[in-house]
Amino acid sequence: MSALFTPQVIAALIAMVKAIVILLGVVILAAMLIWVERRLLGVWQDRYGPNRVGPFGLGQVVADMIKIFFKEDWMPPFVDKPTFVIAPMVAMTTMMLGFVLVPVTPTWGVAPHLNVGILLFFALAGLAVYAVMLGGLSSNSKYALLGGLRSAAQMLSYEVFMGVAAMGVVMCTGSFTLADIVDAQKGCWFIVPQFLGFCTFSLAAIATTHRHPFDLPEAEQELAAGYHTEYSGMKFGMFFVAEYVGVVLVSALLTTLYFGGWRGPFVDQLPWLAFPYFFVKTSIFIMLFILLRGALPRPRYDQVMDGGWKFCLPLALLNLLGTGAYLLWKQGG
Repeated sequence: MSALFTPQVIAALIAMVKAIVILLGVVILAAMLIWVERRLLGVWQDRYGPNRVGPFGLGQVVADMIKIFFKEDWMPPFVDKPTFVIAPMVAMTTMMLGFVLVPVTPTWGVAPHLNVGILLFFALAGLAVYAVMLGGLSSNSKYALLGGLRSAAQMLSYEVFMGVAAMGVVMCTGSFTLADIVDAQKGCWFIVPQFLGFCTFSLAAIATTHRHPFDLPEAEQELAAGYHTEYSGMKFGMFFVAEYVGVVLVSALLTTLYFGGWRGPFVDQLPWLAFPYFFVKTSIFIMLFILLRGALPRPRYDQVMDGGWKFCLPLALLNLLGTGAYLLWKQGG
């Protein structure tokens, strides 16, 4: 029996339990964000949000979930069925896998010490493009096709600037590991020396998750529902929840890369404060994502693409150049 439970096996079991807890927590949080978004938009727009089902309308989330579970999962006869089914699975899976890299606390995380952490995140973000493209192409619908093409161009463009912006943090840390990046912010959060990179990364993160004002792939006034126009039932639900999972993921990454992750005052003396710090910081970014939806108009598609290449790219390159110059000056001094 003792030979069965070796230290390696015990470590693997602990990692598995942490992974299950983190992923379940993310899914529950993403589901709750449906209620949080509607409630916050109601407050900001001086109207009631969901307030009928359960206390404070919390039962609305449960009601929506029950509805989508029992909604007819209809598949149009003109779609490419295998690709049509795979697309929402890819969207959900790639967003969920990104959380294996995030150090929630000093001891909680699936693989926060992975030496290619940021690179793996960008690889997963690149795979998420295929979910949208496959959904748009396999639907055999002009609205879905236009939404898929818009999304592919937008995500590929803004991921370039996101990667260049993140390289400033990598240069300051000397590591791609997210746990090392958090440790490097013990004295000063990277929001101070990497402010330009933070601005670029934030804009690119909004565009990557298709959130307003960068929700051109789903522009209801133009494309019905964009790349998931033909989806219904649980397949639509997977696309819908994947968007909220993406919001949580990029909010957690912004917290990790630029705001010290789980670090905060007295966290070394009181380690139990690590998770509250991480949760509060991530929640603030999530609420900012929601506020943008209620505050800003949607720009034209050409304005979104011009803003990326003519504003975000020069800003990211300027941040990278300044970071490199400072590090060279520091080493020479």
